[in-house]
Amino acid sequence: MYGSPYRVVLILGKLADLSMSAFDPPTNTWADAVPLSRKPDPNFSPATTDPPALRGNNNEHDDEDAADDDDDGTVFYLTKSGTVMSSTTQRSPSQEHSCAVTCHPNGSNPVAYFLSSTGAVVTCDLASRTFSELPRILPVHAEHSIDVVACGGRAYAVVLTEYLDTASLRVWEFAEGAWAQAAAMPPAMSHGFYGAKADVNCVGHGGRIMVCVSSGEANGSFLCDVGSNRWEELPRCVDAGGDGGVTDFVAAFSFEPRMEVAV
Repeated sequence: MYGSPYRVVLILGKLADLSMSAFDPPTNTWADAVPLSRKPDPNFSPATTDPPALRGNNNEHDDEDAADDDDDGTVFYLTKSGTVMSSTTQRSPSQEHSCAVTCHPNGSNPVAYFLSSTGAVVTCDLASRTFSELPRILPVHAEHSIDVVACGGRAYAVVLTEYLDTASLRVWEFAEGAWAQAAAMPPAMSHGFYGAKADVNCVGHGGRIMVCVSSGEANGSFLCDVGSNRWEELPRCVDAGGDGGVTDFVAAFSFEPRMEVAV
C-alpha cells in the first residue's frame, strides 16, 4: 500500500513467474493479474551467484565456495550448531512476506522491495512492471536475519549477523550497482545478540527506522536516525496480560493518524 489516496497492489507467484494485481476502490474489485518481466541489468548477476564486494567492507570470500554448488545452484553448509542448511532455506520465514515501498511524495514512481524465499532482496518497479533480484549482501553460508524497510523515500536492508565472536546490526542501501553501509548499531548494543539466533523486523517513518530484535534469549527495540547514525534503545515491552515478564517477540508498526483522510 502506498500513495495518497492510497493504492493497494498484490505481487503474486514465485520469483521466476511474478505478476501483480491492483485494487480498485471505486468498484471494490481487484484488477486482473498482469505478468512482471525480469529487468536486465549488466551491473550485477542474479542473487544466486557469488556475492559482490561491498563498498566500505574488506571481507574476503574463499574461492572454494563456488565448488560447493550443486547442478541446480543449491549450496549446502553446516551452521555453528552443526545443522545442515541449504542456500534455498529462508533464514527468517516470517520475513518472506515483508515488503517496503518507496515513491515520490505525489505517489508516482512506486518501487516495491521484498525478500525472496532465500532471503535475497528483490526490487519491483510497479510502473514499468519489471523486477530484478539484487546481489546478496552476505554469502549464502553466513547466518543472519534480514528485513527490508523504507524511510525518507529510500529503501534499506537491515541485517543482523555474527562475525568474529560478536554480533553486528547494519543498515545497507543499494546504490550504483553495489550495497553500501548507511548506518551501523554501536558494537556495545549489538554484542548482546551474539549466539541468540535472533530475528529482526523493522519499520520506517520519516528519516528513522525502528528495529525490533527478538529471540528467546535476548530482545530489544531500537530507533535509528539513518542520516546521523544515531541509535537509541527503547524501554523493554512488558507482557501486561501475563506474568509481567519481558515479551519474547516484538513487531514494529508505523501509523500516522490523519483525521482528514477518508478510508
